[in-house]
Amino acid sequence: MRKTITNKILTAVTIAAIFILWYAVTKLELVSSVMIPSPKKVFDTSVLIWNEGYKEVSILKHLFDSLERLVIAFFIAVATAVPLGLASGYSSKIAAVFEPVVEFLRPLPPLAYYTLIVLWMGIDNSSKIALLALAAFAPIFISCVGAMQTVKKDYINHAMMLGASKWQIFFYVSFPSCLPEIFIGIRTALGVAYTTLVAAEMVAAVSGIGWLVLDASRFLRSDIIFMGIFLMGITGILLDWAVRLVEQKVVFWKGRD
Repeated sequence: MRKTITNKILTAVTIAAIFILWYAVTKLELVSSVMIPSPKKVFDTSVLIWNEGYKEVSILKHLFDSLERLVIAFFIAVATAVPLGLASGYSSKIAAVFEPVVEFLRPLPPLAYYTLIVLWMGIDNSSKIALLALAAFAPIFISCVGAMQTVKKDYINHAMMLGASKWQIFFYVSFPSCLPEIFIGIRTALGVAYTTLVAAEMVAAVSGIGWLVLDASRFLRSDIIFMGIFLMGITGILLDWAVRLVEQKVVFWKGRD
């Protein structure tokens, strides 16, 4: 309990120190306000855009457009990567089919093939969703393969001795054992997809938080850029918190003896 309180205090002090340093740099005019706006300027701009929107579009609409693309792509990636990853971890023949493709795509920057996706699917949401789904697929797939391959043989042997079928072993032994690793891959994939989303919106979009930041940069509006960055960061933290909350409910035995 004391350790948890100490960690929270350290986190609060770190955040406060960053804001104090930011305020001091702008107050003493050590850097041009065009490069680094003051905290008050960013706050005032945030309130103004929250009330009036940006380019006649509300900030909630920009945020909703970004989250819509992310959530749809994320669920597509989970729905495809989890079963294929588990199957590949279970069967070497299935792995021989899918692993070379995933290993080829995994190190490629998503924006490297985004141009092709845009040529095939256009610049609307479908191309962005496809890009995000591909970006999120590999981390989930790899975590599922690794999790399936590390299931303890003793668990499987004990289930077989009790007369469990292959499907029962999978659903009641292997899959639950894989869940902690699967959620690690899901959290990693969510972060990859979110960063890819922002980059994709900067390349081809007319709405979204990434587009807002890029558009503001054209007019040297660093206060709006800072606001967009803070909004991205806070949204990313909340999304990760939501996934961890689901993990705590689903993998409730994690960390227990």
